[in-house]
Amino acid sequence: MRTPPRILIVDDNATNVKILQARLGSEGYEVVSAADGEEGLAAARTLAPDLILLDLMMPKIDGIEVCKRLRADPGFPFTPIIIVTAMADLKDVVAGLEAGGDEYLTKPVDHAALAARVRSMLRIKALHDEVEGLVAQMKGWNATLEQRVATQVAELERVGRLRRFFSPQLAEAIVSGGAEDPLQSHRREITVVFLDLRGFTAFAEIAEPEEVMGVLRQYHGAAGELILAHEGTLEHFTGDGMMIFFNDPVPVADAAERAVRMSLAIRERIGSLADAWLRRGYSLGLGIGIAQGFATLGAIGFEGRWDYGAIGTVTNLAARLCGEAASHQILISRKVHAQLEPMLEVDPVPALNLKGFQRPVDAFSVRGIKS
Repeated sequence: MRTPPRILIVDDNATNVKILQARLGSEGYEVVSAADGEEGLAAARTLAPDLILLDLMMPKIDGIEVCKRLRADPGFPFTPIIIVTAMADLKDVVAGLEAGGDEYLTKPVDHAALAARVRSMLRIKALHDEVEGLVAQMKGWNATLEQRVATQVAELERVGRLRRFFSPQLAEAIVSGGAEDPLQSHRREITVVFLDLRGFTAFAEIAEPEEVMGVLRQYHGAAGELILAHEGTLEHFTGDGMMIFFNDPVPVADAAERAVRMSLAIRERIGSLADAWLRRGYSLGLGIGIAQGFATLGAIGFEGRWDYGAIGTVTNLAARLCGEAASHQILISRKVHAQLEPMLEVDPVPALNLKGFQRPVDAFSVRGIKS
């Protein structure tokens, strides 16, 4: 409601209008007037007053008809209407109230009664406007909330689709965006884990394809659950081989420790599966290699088919250690061992001559975590 409130007087009696204007003007209100019903309707729609003082007996259109038309107009906001009448017959007052009037005064108008009625109706107007404002605000909040929910649902759907092809961390980094594009090539120190089933080639040669697929599903399901639990990034899996790395695309402070703890959990889980496989005649075990070092990471592929990969000596070292690992053995590089030595139980192994490395490589076999 504006300040000062605007009051419209609709009355064909010029003397009455002057008296009401003087009294209301002294109270600090902005007062405008209309000389008949038609003028009053036009002024009400044009000036949008905060309150209307309406005489019942007027030429052209009487006050009751003015009330009816204003209340029936969906584009006209709520505006209190005080009926001013000289009639003593209560039937006319009732008719005016039923037509949409909110209060009434009888002529001659008492100044104190006029001031009290006007203040009362303007309070109602102010409360109504406040409620309308809150309703509009709520509608705006609801619209914003609906938009945010729709955006979040769409984002979740995109993440869900991306998770079928990328690790959860990478999928969320792609969807959320930010200053850095996770798919752009970048250099970072990572801890790499390679997994490989021992005896798988011989098994695949003699087993039926359905049996091979069944074993792979069990193996991938068991390992995949633990990779997600330790927040590792699965770079790829090819049959019985998997490559996982830590500290990218989401940096973590304990990459080497996560890698080792995940590997121990996977070894235990696959060990239980291996016992069941052995009862079915499948002699399978798991070899694991872990190394730490710098690599270049980012999107690898071509338009229409991209993978997220890591390239560097560290990935080759982890793969070679995995190749040297015996069934259910975890081999770690010297760098991983140096970082986690206080917490690991290990056995040293003879220096390894690994393909692609000119010098023998030191490695350690992990038994477990110290109690």
